[in-house]
Amino acid sequence: MKQTPEEKKIQERMKPGILTLHGFLGNDTRYLNEIISSDAETLAKLNITQNEIAERMNFFTKQAFESYDGAITLENIYQVEYRSVRGRVICPFPEPGSYQKGFVTFTNLKKNITLIWTPLNIHMIKKHCFFEGKNSQHRLEPKILIDALF
Repeated sequence: MKQTPEEKKIQERMKPGILTLHGFLGNDTRYLNEIISSDAETLAKLNITQNEIAERMNFFTKQAFESYDGAITLENIYQVEYRSVRGRVICPFPEPGSYQKGFVTFTNLKKNITLIWTPLNIHMIKKHCFFEGKNSQHRLEPKILIDALF
């Protein structure tokens, strides 16, 4: 699938060292629209929306952020912890706003799945259906993410 000039600009901003040290693409050589399309197909097959995923991630992020004692356990299944990092980061997609630097460590204790995400990850999933490129530092595989969250 050919890229638009705007998609090319966005993909350039996703490279390592532009907005973040490691970038958003990992070693994924696909075009941005192919990465997004592939993950959108996965969501359709699993009958879930990017908004449902983002809302669930937001729920756990809020719970972790509001806990001042480190990791907390919810429903005897989920363990979450928020770690704050100084500063803010902007979305590589063209839009106003910035997101807290920080990350959530989330563990589904029942399924033994641990994931790490950032506030920016939640935004990019919700607004852009972007889970990051293969093998990027914060790539969230949709199937694994859904299995862990729901």
